[in-house]
Amino acid sequence: MATTISEAEKINKLELTTSPHLHNQWTTKKVMWMVLAALVPSVISAVLFFGVYQLLIITTAVVFAVGTEYIVQTIRKKKLAIVDGSAALTGLLLALTLPPNFSLSATAIGAVVAIGLGKQIFGGLGYNIFNPALVGRAFLQASFPVAITTWSPNSFAVDGVTSATPLAAFKFDKITAGLSQMFFGNTGGSLGETNAMAILAGGIFLIVIGIVNWRIPVSMIIGILVFGTLFYFIDPVKYPTPLFQLLSGGFLFGTFFMATDWVTSPVTNKGMWIFGIGISFVLVVIRLFGGLPEGVMYSILFMNAFVPIINRFTVPKIFGAVKGAAA
Repeated sequence: MATTISEAEKINKLELTTSPHLHNQWTTKKVMWMVLAALVPSVISAVLFFGVYQLLIITTAVVFAVGTEYIVQTIRKKKLAIVDGSAALTGLLLALTLPPNFSLSATAIGAVVAIGLGKQIFGGLGYNIFNPALVGRAFLQASFPVAITTWSPNSFAVDGVTSATPLAAFKFDKITAGLSQMFFGNTGGSLGETNAMAILAGGIFLIVIGIVNWRIPVSMIIGILVFGTLFYFIDPVKYPTPLFQLLSGGFLFGTFFMATDWVTSPVTNKGMWIFGIGISFVLVVIRLFGGLPEGVMYSILFMNAFVPIINRFTVPKIFGAVKGAAA
């Protein structure tokens, strides 16, 4: 005789599941598509300042990222999750870190590496240690060093700072771009990094709706202003102003869209402060004392490696438990 489970028994039944155990209104799919929406101003800015060809770069990165995810998940016989938008987001983030008019074949390679080595090799979404888009960008930096640092002129730039990034112009020629130029995007640089106004619009939107925790962006901004001010006071001729450090390069883009990745950033409030300030410190050291003018990518990847340790040592104290008591 078959037995049935009453509604009351179903309610009282203990269900064991894997983490995460804390839930809110944001599903993975909703989060990914909202972040994609927040990147629209940066995409529009890239096309406006550098031309329609940039849409081909973006499309190539997204298509190959999604395609790689599909192939790997099929081979591993995993449930296909490409509709959650995570692979598309990785492709778009990668594209926006590339220089204008970058090779489409190299873009495709970067997208494959970002998903294959940056994400799926660790087990897929939620298991990767490093930001996948930055893994792809780092691979391209090592494989195509000349192409990745060749900057096309900005269509709307009004002075000599057109085909070089403000950081490169300052580091090698001591030429300083105007703050207003960097804020509105009238400089050279990667597709998504030149227009601070577009980045801030998307980043603040994500903070307001609750997808991005404000502690990481705020700690990074405080960090770069403090460290930038320190070195500027030491030698204002040799080192740039803290506001220049803030607005130049990929700092703001990394602050709102790379460092805040849920998987590769700390989960504790104290840990987020340590993480953000650590990124800014490493970044300033690379910019001022390294051979490269920029270091946002490396500083974020470097701190990604410390996230498990940061989480472990910043766990909030539990009050009310007896020390040494048996579980």
